[in-house]
Amino acid sequence: MHEPHARTLAALRKWSVLLDSAFRIPGTGLTFGLDPILGLIPGIGDLTTPLFAALLLLHSVRMRIPRVVQVRMVINALIDLLIGFIPVAGDLFDFGWKANVRNLALLERHAHPGSAATRGDWIFVLSIIGILIALAAAPLLVAAWLLSRFRLL
Repeated sequence: MHEPHARTLAALRKWSVLLDSAFRIPGTGLTFGLDPILGLIPGIGDLTTPLFAALLLLHSVRMRIPRVVQVRMVINALIDLLIGFIPVAGDLFDFGWKANVRNLALLERHAHPGSAATRGDWIFVLSIIGILIALAAAPLLVAAWLLSRFRLL
């Protein structure tokens, strides 16, 4: 790995830990960072992870990380963003999901030249795509069933 990439990854690691796991709840193994705390600020708080994710994604492009891994990083951030918009539940979700740490781990795992995407990367991305297709198709299938049930089709 090139020296500038190593320095960049070290800086990103510090920010990632600060946002996701810098603090430990005494007597437990639970950690949290500034992300769920900032998430309590209406409007601006839920943008912390997407902004940091954009920074991680920019570096993944510069480091020529496999595209499917980049897509996986985007999905991680989108999951965090979408669930983060749900009051209280989104902030609690941040305690477990830790999208920044997940994305940094992906970036570090694939930061070496010639690093290939894993089967797990493909399974994750294709599973999410399958779930989205099923969610999109479900209302159409229900509507078709209702129309045929009442002989309107």
